[in-house]
Amino acid sequence: MVYPEASRWGAPDAALAPLYDDVYRADGVLSTVNVVEALQEFWQVKASRGGGAAGGGGALVIYESVPAAHPPYVCYVTLPGGACFGSFQNCPTKAEARRSAAKIALMNSVFNEHESRRISEHFIEKAVAEARASFAGDAAAHHQDPSAGIAAFRFMLEANKGRTMLEFQELMTVFQLLHWNGSLRAMRERQCSRQEVVAHYSARALDDAMREQMAREWAAREREAAATGGGVLRGELARAERELRAARLAARELRFPKEKRDILLLAARLAPPQQQQ
Repeated sequence: MVYPEASRWGAPDAALAPLYDDVYRADGVLSTVNVVEALQEFWQVKASRGGGAAGGGGALVIYESVPAAHPPYVCYVTLPGGACFGSFQNCPTKAEARRSAAKIALMNSVFNEHESRRISEHFIEKAVAEARASFAGDAAAHHQDPSAGIAAFRFMLEANKGRTMLEFQELMTVFQLLHWNGSLRAMRERQCSRQEVVAHYSARALDDAMREQMAREWAAREREAAATGGGVLRGELARAERELRAARLAARELRFPKEKRDILLLAARLAPPQQQQ
């Protein structure tokens, strides 16, 4: 992927969670805090002060429990602005999975208020350098030219100076998906300018219509590859599942791998396994 891993601008990793607990204990608050309620209240207060995410996302915190017949249970939480976190422990109950996801999301939300999380010139230069380094080991395997994606990434950051990374996350995820899907390259070949592309997708939500469009493109690739044995979806889905699990257990922001996984699962339904000969 072109962009540096989300952990580069998220909160400290899960290994630092006990430090946050110690802070709460010193204040005599830990034993009474409901992290699910605290997370919702945090974003409600932020929105009431005019600091909510752009795009009309409001203060709504959305939870998604992964269907499972037995533990460990998994839960994801999506914040205003599009950032997503998951339960980072092996949770014996669905309630515990929800609390685990809320805890890491709350840690990130609080940490996100620090001035260093705002997009500045220094931040942009560092993020672009990390993007190049992140892509270096991936370019050969995917036969992709990083220049278009990195240039679009810089342009997006420049256009969003002053915002925090969590507030920027959904737009970032959209462009990560466009790069992964090959759409950025296709738009460059049609001679669309970066300004036009960023302006267009800045006004679009990452919704079911966008996911279905990408899923249909992946399903078409699978059908095209069927003559030589298929497996395009199988390989991409396995990679996305590994990335998602690794990000969740490391308590990293995980919207991009989760969206990839969801899009590929939809593509698999559009090009079912029995069609892959």
